[in-house]
Amino acid sequence: MRAPPAEYLSLSLRAHELLRGVPLHDVSTVDLPGGGVGRTIADIRALEASTKPGAIEKTLWRLRYSLGRAFGWDRIKMQPADSLVSHLSERDRRYSEVTPGTTIGSFLVLYQYPTEALSEIRNATVHGYVSVALSPIANGYRFYFAVYVRRVSPVSGLYLLMIEPFRRFILYPLMFRRIRRAWLEKYMP
Repeated sequence: MRAPPAEYLSLSLRAHELLRGVPLHDVSTVDLPGGGVGRTIADIRALEASTKPGAIEKTLWRLRYSLGRAFGWDRIKMQPADSLVSHLSERDRRYSEVTPGTTIGSFLVLYQYPTEALSEIRNATVHGYVSVALSPIANGYRFYFAVYVRRVSPVSGLYLLMIEPFRRFILYPLMFRRIRRAWLEKYMP
């Protein structure tokens, strides 16, 4: 479900400082009931890893990577000077549960704390960041999924328009349903 940016921006997150000046593209949330005390981003990542994407998700990702190969979108790789890894403080590096610079899928992890994580990706279309956060609510947790986008070429705007319906109405709902279903199975038996 799409969330008001102000709600997400009101959270006390390291990402807000690191991404100052980078446009916030959108914020989505999913409420996760129960779960008990002390749930973390590592729990969410483990649930996501334990549930494989369905046929529709796989097909859309294959289509995206096929188009990326055909148009050369993914030939451009992140240069160390472009990454926010060099902007991390010693504290960021020390307290991250995942070594900064670790690759997970197509993304480079900048840090992962117990209740927030930040990753980035760079290609010929965008320099994107995904900030995730887990915040306690009255009946469990709210998982935030925020996307920041820095345009890097004349094709950036067209690319964002082209993927918007797939991302907003298919991929995100399927991903959040998968996470929520796994959460309910594990924490609400």
